[in-house]
Amino acid sequence: MKTLAVIALTCGAALSTQAVAADAPWYVQGDWSPAQRVAIKLVNDLDVERKNNPVIITRQQLEGILPDLHELSYTVVDPTLPGRPQPSVAHLAVQGGHEIRAETNGRWVHYQFDDLDKDGLWDELFFMTDLKPRETRTVYIYLGHQDRGWNAHGSHAAIGSYMRHQVPFWESENVGWKLWYPTDIDVYGKRTPQLMSRRLYMENLDGYGVGQVDMGLGSDIMDVADSMGGGGVGMFDDPADPNKVSRPRFTPRHGGKTRFNAGSGADTRYAFEVVTNGPARSIIRIKTMNWDTGHGRYALSQEYTAYAGENFTTARVKFDQFDSKTPGAAFGVGIRKRPNEKFLVQKGGTVVSAAPEAIRNPDDRESFQTDLMVAYAGSALVVKDAAKATYVFSPERQGNHLFKLPRTADGKYEYMLAAGWSEGAVLKTQEAFADYVAVKAREYNSPVRFGGAALESKAK
Repeated sequence: MKTLAVIALTCGAALSTQAVAADAPWYVQGDWSPAQRVAIKLVNDLDVERKNNPVIITRQQLEGILPDLHELSYTVVDPTLPGRPQPSVAHLAVQGGHEIRAETNGRWVHYQFDDLDKDGLWDELFFMTDLKPRETRTVYIYLGHQDRGWNAHGSHAAIGSYMRHQVPFWESENVGWKLWYPTDIDVYGKRTPQLMSRRLYMENLDGYGVGQVDMGLGSDIMDVADSMGGGGVGMFDDPADPNKVSRPRFTPRHGGKTRFNAGSGADTRYAFEVVTNGPARSIIRIKTMNWDTGHGRYALSQEYTAYAGENFTTARVKFDQFDSKTPGAAFGVGIRKRPNEKFLVQKGGTVVSAAPEAIRNPDDRESFQTDLMVAYAGSALVVKDAAKATYVFSPERQGNHLFKLPRTADGKYEYMLAAGWSEGAVLKTQEAFADYVAVKAREYNSPVRFGGAALESKAK
């Protein structure tokens, strides 16, 4: 049961209740002055400042603390941020009654109550924040109905009919990802920060030629072909070669020959679903089923998340079927080695590959489109230190940098992917991209920690 009690109860470490108001001033927006709030402590365990960091608070962590109310009766406020001023009459005439009014004692932030398992109950509260080194900060969920606060999206996820087949898209304003192939990712970079995948799939713009429509839209910056592209999964289960990776779209189903993207009736099947769509994060779910490597049968789901303002995406993987004939079969995840790779960083659970690149459309056999030479295009893959992964380089299928992860008891593992290019608004050099990946890898290994929650009431 995920139902939340209205009466707050102590529930787990650092959880408490309060019958009287805390010392911190109370948030006011226009004529809305709430009388109850839930105080949530966020902890930065790192000695460095965090910028625009994801915060995930689960339903279980607020069990017995947060009253069961409609979403419009929750307002997440950071008291350390300056409040917005009162909008002008002209602005209100455009935006209407839902426009936010003047704020005091904090600022409403973009947040989401996301239902991940689609049972009608939210599973995670999500927002993004900055934290100082070793800071413990209290943010609040103010309680009480109010219907103000437009939330402009900084991320997007959708499934579109793109060049005659269904393709999942997820993006931030800097980078977008899509599955032209069902398990290996295409990457597109933007020159101007914007959400533009809806134009790609609605207008069926060519990923490599979008710059010819509008230079700000950017370009596809990954030639996937038979590689793992900007990120792909596999299985290390070949008893004859422990470092050989099996992959869902290349299976020995047809007379012993490997066939790419065979019919779904007899070969690997895929299904796509939008889990949530902004404003701060957007999630696509990919199900891979009926996967027979010749050494085992598998089924799994992946949830890829795009984050507003960022150049990385994270993935949660869960195997629902793991029937392997190979003792010690291990999970795999990889990225393509950049063609003409000139820059490589591999340390622990991180690998970064970058190179100057002539970006071209491999399907443009008549060469109607000109190649785009860029100073660098880069890809990165991060697995958590706790996974105890092993780095493997595979020279097969364009060359791929991989990590081999020991099988987990619950069939789950996670990874992070990142991308950058010299034409983007940020991370214009491969060194800046590698530094960014190092920072995000450190934060990924030590996420913002939930430090407890309490229900508070304003003194009368």
